[in-house]
This record gives sequence, structure tokens and C-alpha cells, in this order.
Amino acid sequence: MAKVLVVDDSLSVRKVVEKALEGRGMQVLSAASGAEALERIERERPDVVICDVILPDKDGYQICQFVRKHPSISATPVLLISGLDNGTVQARAAEVKSDEVMFKPFGVDELVRKIEGLLTAAAPAPPMVAPPPPTTSDASDRATLGEGLKRRLEELTGTPGVRFAVLADREGFIIETAGELTPGADEVAGALASCLAEASNGIGRELGQGQLLGTILEYESGTLLLHAVSPSALLAVLLSDPGALGKVRYYVRKAVPELARTL
Repeated sequence: MAKVLVVDDSLSVRKVVEKALEGRGMQVLSAASGAEALERIERERPDVVICDVILPDKDGYQICQFVRKHPSISATPVLLISGLDNGTVQARAAEVKSDEVMFKPFGVDELVRKIEGLLTAAAPAPPMVAPPPPTTSDASDRATLGEGLKRRLEELTGTPGVRFAVLADREGFIIETAGELTPGADEVAGALASCLAEASNGIGRELGQGQLLGTILEYESGTLLLHAVSPSALLAVLLSDPGALGKVRYYVRKAVPELARTL
């Protein structure tokens, strides 16, 4: 079983990545700081390291340098993640010899493909096997929670006039989707929710009004409703019929507490 270390100070990011990778039969380790990451790398010897560039104490470049200079694990693949897509990040990533760089926001499927590619390149022998059926209470709990999220979103998209619903964390990672999604629509909705929440929260702080709770965007062919589910997650709902907006807003307000508990 491949062992993957996820280094990010965002709990929601770590949980989303953990859910995605465990579903592919990988063992997931996590660290919330650079110091914790170095300790886990030294002790656990992961097969791949996924590391955010910005951390509270060190940065992802330093983590990558540590791996590259280590006498025993210098060939371990390192995937850096950055919220800024510019030449400086790419130059620094090349300087510390990271294997890949990904820029937020992106979907978990894309992340999984990158990791599987790094694992194959590092040890192209046997393919990863599917995980065994859940036998522990933790596995059962995770499956039940995931089913609860999906069921709630499917109930929402079953409302006349609703095209799709996307639940994403505040950094754009897709947690769950339901409804009629065209290719890439979930990632666009997640990225839009993330960007609007970040900008609107800044405005709310300046005005002394707190965090964003929700907003409505009207387009020529539809209406997009964004609603905060928790401090770490957002719900984006696309309506083809503006007349359904009142009913959907009522349903979303009722569903939010359960969605927040499930997360």
C-alpha cells in the first residue's frame, strides 16, 4: 500500500485529500506544519509528499530541500501546491527539484492522477490494489458520512428548477457534487465559490460584518446561489428557473446544519 504524506495547515484540505486517496487504496499521513512534516518524513518514510508552499513555520520549498538532501529518501517524489500561479513559484519549485507543481483551485481527481503518476514513475512495478471492504468502525463512519452528503445534495438537485449542486472547501477543493454537471462545471463552481468567499470575507471584516453567509449571482441563462456551510466549506447551487430561488434558499438553510455536522 502506497504511503502518502499530505502537508497543509488547512484541516479541510487534508480531510478532502485523505478521503480521495484512501478511496484509491493509499495510506494517508498528514501534517499541519513544516516541523511536523519533517518529523513524519524522517519517521514514516512516505512514498510521496504533497506539500503546500505556504505553511505557518517553514515553506514547501524547505520541505522539498530536506527530502532532496536526505541520504536515504532523496528520490521520494514531492508535489508542491500553491495558490499563486506565477513564474516565481515555478522557478523556486524547479530550483528545489520538486517533481510537480499544482495550482489551486483544482479537483481531487486531477490530484489523484498526479499522485498515481508519481508513484508509477518512482516504482513502476505492481499496480495499486483496490482497498479491502471496510471492516472498522472508522471506515463505516466515513462511508456513512459520504452517503449523507451525497443524499442531501441529490435531494436538493431533485427540486424543480435546480441543475446542480457543488460542495467545496474554501480553497476550491471539490467535496461532493450532484445533478447535471457539464465537464469541468464542478471545478468552476468550486473555484468561484472560493474566490467570492475570500473577497467577500475581506469586505465583511472591513465593514465589521463578519464572514460571508451567502450571495446570489444572476446570469442570462440561470442563477447561482452560494451559501456558507461551515467555516471550511461552501455550497454552490445553479438554478435554471429563477422562480425556484425562494424555495431553494429555504431548503438550503434547512440542510446547512446537517451538512456542517457531516463535514
